[in-house]
Order: sequence, then C-alpha cells, then structure tokens
Amino acid sequence: MQHSATVSNSNNAPIMEIAGLNLWYEDTHALKDVSFDLYPSEILAFVGPSGCGKSTALKVLNRMHDHTPGVRITGSVQMQGTDIHDPDIDPPLHRRRFGWVAQKPNPFPTTIWHNVSYGPRIHGLMQTKADMAAHVEDCLRRAHLWDEVKDILHKAKGNDLSGGQQQRLCIARALSTQPEVLLMDEPTGSIDPIATAKIEELLTGLRVDHSIIIITHSMMEARRIADRVAFFHLGALKEIGPVTQIFDHATSPEARRFFAGESG
Repeated sequence: MQHSATVSNSNNAPIMEIAGLNLWYEDTHALKDVSFDLYPSEILAFVGPSGCGKSTALKVLNRMHDHTPGVRITGSVQMQGTDIHDPDIDPPLHRRRFGWVAQKPNPFPTTIWHNVSYGPRIHGLMQTKADMAAHVEDCLRRAHLWDEVKDILHKAKGNDLSGGQQQRLCIARALSTQPEVLLMDEPTGSIDPIATAKIEELLTGLRVDHSIIIITHSMMEARRIADRVAFFHLGALKEIGPVTQIFDHATSPEARRFFAGESG
C-alpha cells in the first residue's frame, strides 16, 4: 500500500522536533547532528546499514537511554513544544506516551489478558472491570488479533501463540497505554511473509491515530507502508523525505550506493 507522502507539507504542527541531536557512548560518537520532525498520523521509516544509529535515535525519543552508563546527549528533542529532558518532565509519564515494539516478539509469559491489561492497570487508566474488558478487546481488535484469541484470553499464555500472533499481541500491549507515538524496531524482522503482511496492513490502519517510526531493513516494506524515509549512515541522518524522492532520487552518494545494493 503506497501513501501520498505529503504529511510533512501539511498544516499539521510536528508532534516531535529533533534538532542537532548528538549522542556519545563514552568516547564513541554514535549520533552526529541529527535533525528531523515527526508529524501526526505518519509512518516514518528509518533505513540504513546496520550499526548506523537507527535504534540509538529511536531510543532517544522515549528516553530509553536514561540509565545507560556513559551516555551523553546534546541537542534539542521537543515533544509538542516541550523539551523531553526538562527537569519537570517525569520520565515514566513521558515513556507512557510511546508504545515500543521490538524485532523479536517478547510477550510476557502470562495470559493474553494479562499481557494487554498490565500496562493500563499499573497506570490506573481504567476505572472498572468492565472498562478494562472493553479496553483489552479494543486493543486486540486494533491489533487484528481479537477473533483469533477471544476464547482463550485467560487460558493461553502469550508465548503459546505463533510468531506472528505474538508480534500482534505485543502491538496490542503497546497500544494498551494509549500512546501517541509507536516506536518499532524491525517489527517484521523475525516473522514469516504472511505474518509480515498482516503487520503491515495493521500499521497502515494505526497511522490514523498514531505517529509511527519503524526501523526496517526491507526497502520494499518501506515503499509499501511509509510516508517518509530517513536514511542514516555512520550516525548521521543523510537524507529525509517522501518515499519516492528518497528511493528514486537520493542526493547523497551513500544513499545512492545503499539503495543500489552496493553497501550495507
């Protein structure tokens, strides 16, 4: 499914604005002067060779580096006009604004119900059992999983499901805390093509209510689902723009070589 990729030219203000972002692990300069905006209801794909800074950049956005020893960050990361590193920002509340989905499905070794209800329960998002039941159903429906698991919610464990089902359960779990942004680190990297197609279809539906950043090593996947593409190389963001512009008319030699299959 191809989108028009006009999000960045719309009248919507960015939900996040990243400017001059640098990150060091001890003496290793892992991100170098990275700047980009994230807009409401867009899918932004991070692409580039392995080890080029994509996952590192993703983890800056929800402050997953806070407790990593030796990390130093400079630059500006704003979310709806507020610096995410402002001393008044409560990191757990900030992280709740994001859903995270990893490459390898990692459901809790508990029931399907507990996987989805855990987050809203610890954050006190639902007032009654009926509210929670409706919310769990809604998250599983949005993850295109409800019809497959509705009769085993309290019986089957998350890791009893197939790989593709487990990943959709992890997406339902990510949705359960009502995030504004979904961060996805190669969510289809370890599942089969049929399961991948289901995840891609799911993401194009979720973009209506969420901004999504997805790291992918599949250029075809980026073409199918992304509105814009950001190309990283050696810690620098070399290019960002609409899908066809970046893939077909890249300006940096690094991007042209990568998309031609000559590097990475």
